[in-house]
Amino acid sequence: MRLVKHFPIFVALEGKRVVLSGGGDAALAKLRLILKSEARVTVFAEDAAQEIKDWHDAGRLTWVPRALQSGDVVGAGLFYAADEDAYEDARTSTLAQVEGALANIVDNLDDSQFITPAIVDRDPVTVAIGTEGAAPVLARAIKADIEERLPSMLGPLARIGKAFRHAVEALPFGRPRRDFWREYYFIAGPRAMQEQGEAGINAALQTLLEKHKKADQRDGHVAFVGAGPGDPELLTLKARKALDEADVVIHDRLVSPEILELARREAVLIDAGKKGFGPSTAQSEINDLIVEHSLKGDQVVRLKGGDPTLFARLDEEIAALEAAGVRWTIVPGITAASASAAAIGQSLTERGRNSSVRFVTGHDMKGFAEHDWRGLATPGAVAAIYMGKRSARFVQGRLLMYGAARDLPITIIENATRRDQRVLATRLDRFSQDLEEAELSGAALTFIGLQPRDAHLEMHQEVQGLTEHA
Repeated sequence: MRLVKHFPIFVALEGKRVVLSGGGDAALAKLRLILKSEARVTVFAEDAAQEIKDWHDAGRLTWVPRALQSGDVVGAGLFYAADEDAYEDARTSTLAQVEGALANIVDNLDDSQFITPAIVDRDPVTVAIGTEGAAPVLARAIKADIEERLPSMLGPLARIGKAFRHAVEALPFGRPRRDFWREYYFIAGPRAMQEQGEAGINAALQTLLEKHKKADQRDGHVAFVGAGPGDPELLTLKARKALDEADVVIHDRLVSPEILELARREAVLIDAGKKGFGPSTAQSEINDLIVEHSLKGDQVVRLKGGDPTLFARLDEEIAALEAAGVRWTIVPGITAASASAAAIGQSLTERGRNSSVRFVTGHDMKGFAEHDWRGLATPGAVAAIYMGKRSARFVQGRLLMYGAARDLPITIIENATRRDQRVLATRLDRFSQDLEEAELSGAALTFIGLQPRDAHLEMHQEVQGLTEHA
């Protein structure tokens, strides 16, 4: 996970001093944002734009018609250097920092102690958009997109809802309160606003609260969710919804950090990872975890890499839930074979080549898995081997033993669809050697009988990155 240089926070400025040095266009741009707060704003500038003078006359800020001097920033929380002169910006920001204020220098990211994001204002809802100062144009584009998506009624709904929060404390903490607010903001509140305007919202809130006070607590539930191959954009809408509602997420080792980031911040994340021939969480322990949290009434997501119905020991976990009387659902995901085939621009089946494809595992509970090797060695056969890196030499030997061609194409795709995807194209007689030399460390899927579609790829060549195919 990449670490950000600027941690996003909302600073309490009610009644606090904010000082700005400068009176031109750069100062105006910052003041239009700062004046959305309840801060006490002071501007130091020998001359100032007419708009700043008008704000001074209206009592919205204090304009001091001189340059910033020592002692002017004492007691201020934030300082903006908007002098539009590098020397003066450096002088005033140094004074401000010595006097205890955090300093921002307009258009000088490297020397600023904080940055001001682009803002979408639906008072009291505020959306802040930051790009680490790298792409203001992108921030403005995102702002415009969010502006279109957030309805104008959101502000009044949030303002009235905020005043009602103390009453909602009558509901148990956690999911009961979240269910109340979800129904208010997305169903009852908008309906009341449309039918009766703001005057009808308080009555709708009270009616909704009485309804939720009488509601039975939701039983625990487990959703077996397929996380797909790792790209968060390949998650289904149903998977995203399940993550958004989860109280507990019990995830596999193969689930990417980007997907885990989509879970609610309050959700409990439990790593129940397994590693072939390495340290693992026992299946019985995973079963117990799922049952334990669901019996507490939690909404549990059992998050599995790829698709939960394929080589994921789903049946054992379902059996544990059914024995405990817990409800469950399955949310399918994109399996590694489909993602890997897309990554190399291939079809898993092709008329005249193969009318079926086999999904097999490289090892089972007792060691390397045995299969119909004669069928797998048949010309034109295609198979996808899951968890097959450590069994490469075994698979190679079995296929050669049953008559497979030595130049049978083999393709290994590591971290399919992710940024660090790697593709290794080889042939059967070089399979185990090339795989060992490649030192693949991530999750990998092996195709028997498929090679990347790109004609320029030669055997043994390793390809970095995801290739787009027309």
